Amino acid sequence: MASNPPAPTAPFVPSQRQPDTFGYGGYRPDEGPFEEWNPTEESLSAARGRHRVARQKGGGLARSSTVLGVGVIAAVGAGGMASANTGKPPVSISLPDLPSSVSSLLGEGGGHQATQTALSSVTTTAATDADSSSNAGEALRSRIIAQAAQQQNQLDTKAGAKAVAAADRAIAAAEAKAEQAAAAKAADAKEKAEASAKQKAEQAHLAELAKQYTLPVVSYTITGTFGQAGSMWSSGYHTGLDFAAPTGTLIKAVHSGTVTEAGWAGSYGYRTIITLDDGTELWFCHQSSIGVKVGQKVATGDVIGRVGATGNVTGPHLHLEVHPNGQATAIDPMTWLRGKGLNP
Repeated sequence: MASNPPAPTAPFVPSQRQPDTFGYGGYRPDEGPFEEWNPTEESLSAARGRHRVARQKGGGLARSSTVLGVGVIAAVGAGGMASANTGKPPVSISLPDLPSSVSSLLGEGGGHQATQTALSSVTTTAATDADSSSNAGEALRSRIIAQAAQQQNQLDTKAGAKAVAAADRAIAAAEAKAEQAAAAKAADAKEKAEASAKQKAEQAHLAELAKQYTLPVVSYTITGTFGQAGSMWSSGYHTGLDFAAPTGTLIKAVHSGTVTEAGWAGSYGYRTIITLDDGTELWFCHQSSIGVKVGQKVATGDVIGRVGATGNVTGPHLHLEVHPNGQATAIDPMTWLRGKGLNP
């Protein structure tokens, strides 16, 4: 392996020393002269990183009388290269780019203090940046959590609003149903009350009419009703209501009116017809005797004849027919009498 030949010893002349000696304003005795150290490949450890000594083109290592050590570190911290001004070319050292904050600090004071200040500033800046990054991350985390909580609150609010709306609708439906049931119940009660009142009014009216109407016979038995079919009636069916009673039983006027007929009437026997004020004709048939005359006014309960068995009969009885407005067709006397408050 090749090694650098020893350099010739340069004469030392104190008077030729320049005043800008490294680190001081003037010459100091403890600056030299020193024995020149010429590093070789065997004595020089392999440089790591980017701080390597550059080779010169001649193939040998650069020679320099610059004192390596504290001076080189201080010179590097100051941003320049220290040179011993011995007439020999300086050692070329490549350095990384320093931050602007370090360069500004080194530019003001230089030296070891500037280096320490720059390093402290860089460390502080790095720590501040780390804290800032940590704080920013924590702030972002907090904001995400807050947004998630806000969204959850919004969802909960919407769900609560939906639940409240559903409950309100259910309550409204229940209230509407209750109102409908109450209205139906009230309508039914009203209808029943009206029907009851109407019935009571009708009963009162019939009671009042009953004072004006009366049954033709007091003691009797119903032996024939309206509409019964049979060959004994010329029309094929029974046209009146039969009150069976002993011969001679008194017959009374059912209501006040005028006698329009009194005499023999063939199959009806002795018959009396009373016309009421509304035009209704009442026929009293099969009498044994007649007690009134045509044109006579009678009142309710007046005796007009007696029960007999004259005409087409099978036994003594009163045959009563009702002809509204004097028409030939008769209606059911039972229904008509009940309509007047009477119950045969």
